[in-house]
Amino acid sequence: MTEQVIDLIITNINIMTMDPDVSGSYGLIEKGAIAVHDGEIVWLGAEAEVPDWEFENGLDGEGKFISPGLIDCHSHLVFAGSRAHEFEQRLTGVSYEEIARQGGGILSTVRATREADFETLYQLASKRIEQLISEGVTALEIKSGYGLDTETEIKMLQVAKKLAEEYPIEISKTFLAAHALPPEYKDRADDYIDLIVDTMLPLAASKGLVDCVDGFCEGIGFSRQQMTRVFEKAKELGLPVKLHAEQLSDLSGASLVAEYNGWSADHLEYISQQSIEAMAEKDTVAVLLPGAFYTLSETKLPPIEMLREHKVKIAIGSDYNPGSSPLCSLKLMLHMACTLFRMTPEESIAGVTRNAAQALGMQRKGMLRLGFDADMCIWDIQHPAELAYTFGVNPLVMTFNSKDLK
Repeated sequence: MTEQVIDLIITNINIMTMDPDVSGSYGLIEKGAIAVHDGEIVWLGAEAEVPDWEFENGLDGEGKFISPGLIDCHSHLVFAGSRAHEFEQRLTGVSYEEIARQGGGILSTVRATREADFETLYQLASKRIEQLISEGVTALEIKSGYGLDTETEIKMLQVAKKLAEEYPIEISKTFLAAHALPPEYKDRADDYIDLIVDTMLPLAASKGLVDCVDGFCEGIGFSRQQMTRVFEKAKELGLPVKLHAEQLSDLSGASLVAEYNGWSADHLEYISQQSIEAMAEKDTVAVLLPGAFYTLSETKLPPIEMLREHKVKIAIGSDYNPGSSPLCSLKLMLHMACTLFRMTPEESIAGVTRNAAQALGMQRKGMLRLGFDADMCIWDIQHPAELAYTFGVNPLVMTFNSKDLK
């Protein structure tokens, strides 16, 4: 037998592989062991079957549970300013759409983010990312979209890039200039799309700041036709796409993103069966955002059962942002996905591991499987469902990041 070099082996541990090819709920391997070399999983299975290797760095898992690191596949983590006043307004009956049309909402954050310098944005975002890390997040998406001008959109993406360099987690940088119409382009949406397509997106891509291209396809955002122009430019630049779609109405944005083989369509409360069928055909992930549903006191549930019937993969994101989801906790989203959307704990955990990884194009993350990145969390729990069942007590014992293990 060829000698395997082992940097770390964890024994006496219950392994939530989240691998659908492993039989049983959560892909669970009880009384297991997992071995890592150079940041990669090189062996896992029953502890009784561990090969007779020599290794120096062994860890007793004490019968606890280990899972893939959690992945937040939808966040607006880089921004400045507060929208607590709008929170008060909504509680007196003013709708999210009304606030946006009054110059609040996204545009309020745009003003504050434009005024903030790079270091201010970095320090604010650092606190938020550390909160997510404290609950087991090992990979994260960060969107731009609070600049709506070339300089600030680039600044936001550069902050995301620096965060990826300074923290051991993987960060996917999403270009979201088509988030709202900036005030200087009032009533000139097509002209703003021209700016995005001709200047902003090509420049951001040339600087290596874009992993994916997103937009807000909605009555208070951009039309399907306008988003098509952005997606065409993304395709020309070789960039994948995703879309905020069907949150407040059905503009068939989800079917558009499927047409472009997009990574995900996100929100989806108002999605039609036709769009679900399009997503299923192209294996586009449905990213559901219970934090926004909760904060906005929505009553229109995303069609979970129809998504299940068509075998559309469902991911869960925090949608952390200062307006519609000021909730910086992916673990809270696990609980809300179950209580608000009636997803099972196993579905919700898959939604922040393997399905979230697919929603970010991360092919070696989201499962504990041979050859995958050793992004892992050890939890002091008695059953996997506890990760979604309880909130307020953090059961995280230890996190391993593949970056640190190389």
